[in-house]
Amino acid sequence: MNVIFEELSGQHGARIGIASLDAEPSLNALSLPMIEALDAQLRSWAADPEIVCVLLRGEGPKAFCAGGDVVQLVQACRAHPGEVPPLATRFFADEYRLDHLIHTYPKPLLCWAHGHVLGGGMGLMQGASIRIVTPSSRLAMPEISIGLYPDVGGSWFLSRLPGKLGLFLGLTATQINARDALDLGLADRFLADDQQPDLLKGLQQLNWQEQSALQLNSLLQALAHEAEVELPDAQLLPRRDYLDHLLDVADLPSAWRAITALHGDHDPLLARAAKTLAAGCPLSAHLVWEQLQRARHLSLAQVFQQEYSMSLNCCRHPEFPEGVRARLLDKDNAPRWHWADVAAIPPAVIEAHFQSTWNGSHPLADL
Repeated sequence: MNVIFEELSGQHGARIGIASLDAEPSLNALSLPMIEALDAQLRSWAADPEIVCVLLRGEGPKAFCAGGDVVQLVQACRAHPGEVPPLATRFFADEYRLDHLIHTYPKPLLCWAHGHVLGGGMGLMQGASIRIVTPSSRLAMPEISIGLYPDVGGSWFLSRLPGKLGLFLGLTATQINARDALDLGLADRFLADDQQPDLLKGLQQLNWQEQSALQLNSLLQALAHEAEVELPDAQLLPRRDYLDHLLDVADLPSAWRAITALHGDHDPLLARAAKTLAAGCPLSAHLVWEQLQRARHLSLAQVFQQEYSMSLNCCRHPEFPEGVRARLLDKDNAPRWHWADVAAIPPAVIEAHFQSTWNGSHPLADL
């Protein structure tokens, strides 16, 4: 199942739970068995009075988690063309339940988000009560390139970023560093990549019976103070005013044109963003625009319920399988999008992605 669970002994009988994603060759991409194992163990630890906190981390130096195992999903889509494959109904339901559980976890849950934190990795990280980034952290929602959209709660956390930055990140898959994550409220603490053993030792030495929140905060403050010299320079906030003005537009095709016009910009970040969007999926761009508009007025549970509808409908339509084929299977990086013109996608096609694909109550109605 590629997840390792451990427990460390602390003071006065306290125990610290550690969940380690252990699929290093795939950059700890989440498979359905990994999702199910994490959900079961986190629920068990939540109910165990001796477990005082949990650390979620990824094995290997390159990534906390580079997303979900979309290759298996797309193989199922190919076997059920025009339909929602059974694997998709289960995968997305279980993944979103896990993400929602982390958002609402009753105990301190620390996420060590080093290296690549992409897609499904962001879904795990963003719900954690203490989100730790390091000098190696690179956070992004890259779904525009594979014909999907920023799910796993992306509707929630991207729509709450300042100005137009959430829209920009969703449309361009721009990777942000640790300083950006702190600036945008997507992370809580910056520690050095080699400080994890010190963090674990500190957690074991805390007296969890008295003022544990104060002690935990003091521990993190002390470690962060040691690491602050390694904090990288900001990339996003210095560009916020420009991006807010650039994306002050009335519709998605206008936003598409504004960003892709930057392909020759002297700013490498903006030029790269333009290149990514120009090669991205036009339908996905419409879904990003629409999901962020709708999410402003939704609760956390409603966000996951909306995304469940969107994800199942993406499996029914051709763009997601084609994007994964081009980027991850054949790797020709030449997706042949069914709707290639961003200005010519029928509104009914976009709206159809927000409709239910099942009969009766919503499968995630109990969140």
